[in-house]
Amino acid sequence: MTGDEPLRIGNASGFYGDRRSAVHEMLTEGPLDVLTGDYLAELTMLILGRDRMKDPTRGYAKTFLRQMEENLGVALDRGVKIVVNAGGLNPAGLARALRDLAERVQLDAAVAHVAGDDLLDRAAELGFGEPLTANAYLGAWGIAECLRGGADVVVTGRVTDASLVVGPAAAHFGWARDDYDALAGAVAAGHVVECGAQATGGNYSFFTELTEAGHDLGRPGFPIAEVHADGSSVITKHEGTGGAVTVGTVTAQLLYEIAGGRYAGPDVTARFDEIELSRLGPDRVRISGTRGEPPPPALKVGLNSLGGFRNQVEFVLTGLDIEAKAALVRGQMDSALADTPPAEVRWSLARTDRADAEVEEEASAVLRCVAKDPDSAVVGRAFSGAAVELALAGYPGFHMTAPPADAAPYGVFTSSWVDAAAVEHLAVLPDGERIPVPPAPETRELRPVEEPPLPEPLPDGPTRTAPLGRIAGARSGDKGGSANIGVWVRTDEAWRWLAHTLTVAEFRRMLPETADLEVTRYLLPRLRAVNFVVDGLLGEGVAAQVRFDPQAKAVGEWLRARCVDIPEVLL
Repeated sequence: MTGDEPLRIGNASGFYGDRRSAVHEMLTEGPLDVLTGDYLAELTMLILGRDRMKDPTRGYAKTFLRQMEENLGVALDRGVKIVVNAGGLNPAGLARALRDLAERVQLDAAVAHVAGDDLLDRAAELGFGEPLTANAYLGAWGIAECLRGGADVVVTGRVTDASLVVGPAAAHFGWARDDYDALAGAVAAGHVVECGAQATGGNYSFFTELTEAGHDLGRPGFPIAEVHADGSSVITKHEGTGGAVTVGTVTAQLLYEIAGGRYAGPDVTARFDEIELSRLGPDRVRISGTRGEPPPPALKVGLNSLGGFRNQVEFVLTGLDIEAKAALVRGQMDSALADTPPAEVRWSLARTDRADAEVEEEASAVLRCVAKDPDSAVVGRAFSGAAVELALAGYPGFHMTAPPADAAPYGVFTSSWVDAAAVEHLAVLPDGERIPVPPAPETRELRPVEEPPLPEPLPDGPTRTAPLGRIAGARSGDKGGSANIGVWVRTDEAWRWLAHTLTVAEFRRMLPETADLEVTRYLLPRLRAVNFVVDGLLGEGVAAQVRFDPQAKAVGEWLRARCVDIPEVLL
C-alpha cells in the first residue's frame, strides 16, 4: 500500500452470536487489510462473568475461537490483520488459546492482546462495591502498539467499539495522540461499522424501499470502512454481497446509542454534529468533516452485578371483558402472594386483541406479570404455582403462553467513572513484552454542544394525519437503563418541519410510557436528525428483563407508527 491509499477495515461481528460465516465471507469475497469483530455488549459482559465464575479459564467469546479454527490460515495467506474484542474478561486466555490453535494446525501466527481494562480486583478500592464484572472502556493505542509490534491477531477486553477501527488506522497512518480530527473521523467510521449489517440495510426503517430498488436483504453483506490518512472514510461493502450502503443506512447507524453532538471516547471527543455524508456511487458513502477535541479525563467503567432472582408468567385473555379479566387475575395473584410478597411485581397488559376476530389468537391479549426478589424461593415455584392454581378458578378461557418455570438470576448493569491515570493500559506483544500505554496527554471536561438554531419553519398549509414513519426513519437502542431514539428525515423541507414539531412534549405525547421520565432532545442539523435520550425507560437494564422490549430496539419503530399531522407537501 502507498500512503495515498485508504486502509480497508471490515467488520465481521456486531454482537456475540452474529453470523458465524461472516468472517470467512469477509476474508474471501473481496480485498481487505484489517478485519474487526465486536463481540461485547453490556449483557455479554454479564454472560461472560457467569462463565468465568464456573471456570476461571473462560470469560472470552468462544465462537471467535471456533471461527479462527476455520479462518486463521485464510487471514494469514491474504495478509489480513485481525482485531477483535472477543477477549472479553480474559483476553490473555483467548490469546493463549489462539497460539495453541496456531501450533496445532501448524500456522505461524503472531498473537498479541490488550490488558488492563479489568478492574474487578480493585473494585472496592475504587468505590464500585462488589460487582461481578468491572471493566474500564480503553481506547485504541494499545491496539496500535500491538500492530506496530508485529501482531497478526490482536484480541482485547473491554475497549470502546470504535477503537477496533481507530487502532489499526492510527498504527497504519502514524497518527499522533493529538491528531484529533483524524482520530475523530476514524471514530465515526468505527461507530458506523461496529454493528455489522446494521450499516448495510439491517434494522433499517426504510427497508422496503431497498427491496423495491432491487437490493437483496435476505443476507446483507458486512460493512467496510475505507479510512484515509486525514480520518475521512468511505463506507462500503464487498461487491456482489447482499444489502445496501446508502446515506440513510449510514445516518441510521451514526444515530445509534449516542446522545448529543459530542461523542466522547478515551482518545478523542468526536464532534458528530460536524459530520457530512455524501453518496459517491452505489454502496459508497463518504463520511467527512468530523472534528475532534481532547477526550475527558475519566474513563467509563461498566459494572455488572447479580441483582437477585426473577420469574414471569403470561396469562392469555381472550374475547370479551379483557380489562375485567385482567383485574380478576391480578386480584387473585395479589391474594395468593400476600404472605410472602415479592420485592417487586410489575404487570403489563398488551391489548393485541381485536373485535370479531376470525382467528382465536387475534381475539387474545397478553397479561404479563414479572416478579423480582433477592430470595429465589419467593419468586420460584411458589410464584409459578400461585398462577397455575388459578387454572380452574380464574377468568373464563384461562391459559398461559408457556409452562411455569423456576426463578432465574438476573443482572444489573450500571456505569461509573475512573481517572484514566488510575488504569494500567497494557499492550502485550507477541513476544510477551508488556508496553504501558499512558493516558491521554491532554484532556477536556465534556460539556454539551451549544444548542444549534432552529431552521425556518415551513409555511402554514394543509396537513394530513399519518404515521411519522411516512417521512422519518428511526434507530433506537439501550445504554444501561436509558434508551436513545434517533429520528431523521431526508429533505431540508422535512427537517424544517421535524425540528419544530418533534419536541420533547410531542415525543412524550406520542410515547406515553415516557411521560413521567426524563427526556432530553439533541439537534443534529447536518444529519437532519433529532436524538432523544430517555432515562429510566429500561429500569435496571437489559439483564433485568423488566420491559417487553428490554433493549429498546423497537422503540424507534413504535414512534414511527404513531400518527401526527404532517404537511401534505411532505407526503
